[in-house]
Amino acid sequence: MSSIQDFVDSQLARGRAYFAKPAALAEVRQTPQAFQAAIARLAKKGRLVSPRRGFYLIIRPEDRLLGAPDPSRWIDPLMKHLGQDYRISLLRAGAFHGSSHQAAMVFQVITSRQLPKLEIGRQRVDFLYQTPAAFTETNRSEWLSQLKTDAGYAKIAGVELTLLDICRYFHRAAGINGAAQAVHDLGKKADSRILAKVASAYENSVVRRLGYLLERFGYIRQADALRPFAEKAKSFKALDPASKPIVAELRSREEKSPGWKLAINVPVEIDL
Repeated sequence: MSSIQDFVDSQLARGRAYFAKPAALAEVRQTPQAFQAAIARLAKKGRLVSPRRGFYLIIRPEDRLLGAPDPSRWIDPLMKHLGQDYRISLLRAGAFHGSSHQAAMVFQVITSRQLPKLEIGRQRVDFLYQTPAAFTETNRSEWLSQLKTDAGYAKIAGVELTLLDICRYFHRAAGINGAAQAVHDLGKKADSRILAKVASAYENSVVRRLGYLLERFGYIRQADALRPFAEKAKSFKALDPASKPIVAELRSREEKSPGWKLAINVPVEIDL
């Protein structure tokens, strides 16, 4: 084909609102300089935007209000372009699995590489870092689900991964109450055997936090699967480590959960 506009139209005809520079250059009969100039013209007209160098999103009329297509439509090809494995998790994963209270205003992705967040119009993608060893151990296909869109599929955390991720990164998931809401909504769906296996890749305090919340909401079978982790703990940890009592004397009055070796230093509130 002779122009980048023809290529863009062909991508849209295939249901793809994205493309990478190498693929486009392989199809259009243009020099790299002419290609880049054509890209700049389309970007100036509001037809294209680039979240990462060499990767482009096609802005269709229905995307103009938000400034870009929904990230679920292009996160998989973007991460392949970056050569990086990933999983969608936290609030978007919670909503996917049925936590109706989870407002997924931010698209959150966990990966083993530290990446800067993306803000394209009103779309926002946050990347959360998990150490390569833990990421490799947890990001197994059998513990993931697939998020289907009209553009294809994207990797999304299964229920068990979602719960552990939310309890680890709860400060990025509407706080401890956001984590509690997700556990309340999804805890019954968690497979206790998978939960115990996946938990071994997380910090002991994270597993105890999830175990406490599961028990609090009556999911005893799932909570019991995590109890051996609490039995290994040598000291109490705060349910919310970021919350410090204003007066030191209040620390001694904190509710304790001996079974989970947690100091319940913040109230837990959810919507029923």
